Amino acid sequence: MVHLRRFAIAGTAVLFGCGRAAPVKFTPDNPFASASALQYQAPPFDKIHDADFQPAIEEGMRLQLAEVAAIAADTAAPTFDNTIVALEKSGALLRRASKVFFALVGANTDDTIQQVQAAVAPKLAAHNDAIFLNDTLFRRIKSLYDRRSTLGLDSLKQFLVQRYYKDFVRAGALLSDSDKAKLRTLNKEEATLTTEFQKRLLAATKAGALAVSDSTQLAGLSAAELAAAAQSAATRKVTGWVLPLQNTTQQPAQAELQNRAVRQRLFEASTTRAEKGDSNDTRQVITRLAQLRADRARLLGFPSLAAYVLDDQMAKTPEAAIRLLTDMVPAATSKAAREQAAMQAMIDAQHGGFKLQPWDWQYYAEQVRKAQYDLDESQIKPYFELNRVLQDGVFYAANQLYGITFKERHDIPVYHPDVRVFEVFDGDAKSIGLWYCDYFKRDAKSGGAWEDTFVDGAGLLGTKPVVFNVANFTKPAPGQPALLTWDNVTTMFHEFGHALHALLTTVEYPRLAGTNVPTDFVEFPSQFNENWALYPAVFAHYARHHQTGAPMPQPLVDKIKRAKTFDQGFATTEYVAAALLDMAWHTLPVGPLVANVDTFETEALRRFHIDVAAVPPRYRSNYFAHIWGGGYSANYYAYMWAEVVDHDAFAWFTEHGGLTRANGQRLRDMILSRGGTGDMAVMYRAFRGRDPVVGPLLEARGLVPGPR
Repeated sequence: MVHLRRFAIAGTAVLFGCGRAAPVKFTPDNPFASASALQYQAPPFDKIHDADFQPAIEEGMRLQLAEVAAIAADTAAPTFDNTIVALEKSGALLRRASKVFFALVGANTDDTIQQVQAAVAPKLAAHNDAIFLNDTLFRRIKSLYDRRSTLGLDSLKQFLVQRYYKDFVRAGALLSDSDKAKLRTLNKEEATLTTEFQKRLLAATKAGALAVSDSTQLAGLSAAELAAAAQSAATRKVTGWVLPLQNTTQQPAQAELQNRAVRQRLFEASTTRAEKGDSNDTRQVITRLAQLRADRARLLGFPSLAAYVLDDQMAKTPEAAIRLLTDMVPAATSKAAREQAAMQAMIDAQHGGFKLQPWDWQYYAEQVRKAQYDLDESQIKPYFELNRVLQDGVFYAANQLYGITFKERHDIPVYHPDVRVFEVFDGDAKSIGLWYCDYFKRDAKSGGAWEDTFVDGAGLLGTKPVVFNVANFTKPAPGQPALLTWDNVTTMFHEFGHALHALLTTVEYPRLAGTNVPTDFVEFPSQFNENWALYPAVFAHYARHHQTGAPMPQPLVDKIKRAKTFDQGFATTEYVAAALLDMAWHTLPVGPLVANVDTFETEALRRFHIDVAAVPPRYRSNYFAHIWGGGYSANYYAYMWAEVVDHDAFAWFTEHGGLTRANGQRLRDMILSRGGTGDMAVMYRAFRGRDPVVGPLLEARGLVPGPR
């Protein structure tokens, strides 16, 4: 996941929390007052304090509005340079401060940061509106747009003019003054509620962690996992063992916990985390958000938020996205039913005396996998030590494909001791950027995994990319190795695919650089990069025993490959169910609040024929952070849309020799380096020679027979 946040002209991110903060005056010694003196303007975390953020953000807004006012009031005729380039350069202070601030909002928040979030959220919404609803400024942009073909601009500049015009129109620039006022009110309330959702979900996820006082109830967990649970309890200052919640519905420990009652408790803690009727309950927040978004869409001329969002995506319409998802339903649910039958047969053979429930799925899926494929997660984890996966897997694949290398830096300050920093070098040994990784779960971090930037690489600004990846892997107890699950491994490759998209950009203009592409294309580079995790030459390079260094035995490798499509009926069904829930919420027309969230979910899943009792959605509405606070509203389908593209692209690599520098360079030159500088469908068609086809994805998921 890439944090998709379009903020004003600066292209910055917005994720919010809640609270109030006392104002602090901005002074010249504020660490954001000027560009960081560190390499590539890396944030000086050793000098940054929570109290620095609000004054810097507010002063940044003030300065940018002054810059925008000067652009709008320019008496000279509008030109590309005095309007578009000037806007691209505006907001430097705001960009510096907000990028670091929102990085910490997601990865290392605290009470003060949450207070600042609440204070600045409505102000940032108003700031956006002050720019995009500035009629004088818009007239200058429209003048350029109307004359774009006669101004002697090259194709890239023409494209950027079109992009600016569309951004302003989509933000409400063509509305009447009275409708602009309504839009400002809606935007302000939405920003405040997004803030509240983030705050409540973080607190609910922390509070929902499962505490266990008797270690025998955790039978099935490894010694290292027990030690991590004990460490989590100690960190929270409670006795016993604590299993923190991951952001998804199903929890990793359910695959190993032998005690069925504990599995049920963990599942119920996960699914009800934000609907307990307390201060962390998100249901009133999300129903109002859905209503607000429908109101805003209608004001902007669209029947629903989904229609508004997808008008600017590759899919173009909600109907196209829903068709992609519902076309997957029969094959996915049919395979899930076969998987469920196999697990029920095992339960019956063991005289279990119960019907498989959602909290049983992971446990018995693991048992079936052991029986059918003789594969046990505990067998493979010793071969996936985090640093080796990173250095000899993720970095190695990037080197083989794109010629880049990495050197760890210990002299660049970080925001938490778990964070590591690497300098990135091109094939000619030229330094091209910095990359940070923050892999371990903590209560101050939002769930999931994502990529974002502290500094965007943009030729116009003379900046190199400073990129970071965040995940939520279980932190080992002190002195223990960080051993990963296979899902963790693919997450590392996935998020680094986003990082590559940001690191390898060679785009001049910030608005089009790096991951500033449609959401249903932004997941293509990341999901494509996952393919190298199991590619033989890469896998053999990193999958080595953490104690002996011995490579994973070939029979075990073969088991992983054979099990690759195992449980894909479940995986596809839970994802598609969540994506269709997103569409159900965001195709709502203007109307009253949804009366009951649970009833709405049930009816939506039934309507789409994906109401599989044993396979709940990957995210239920009340903790669906992607769509209520992560920039993926009406866009969660994008993972499946991009997966069609990524498997089709990997098929091209397979057809042309696989992991080679020539193939990697082709992808780098034609896709990764180009950011959002053109129509994504045209860009991909130029790379592939045709539009993507769905066959490779269906084969990869085992939903149709592969070639014989």
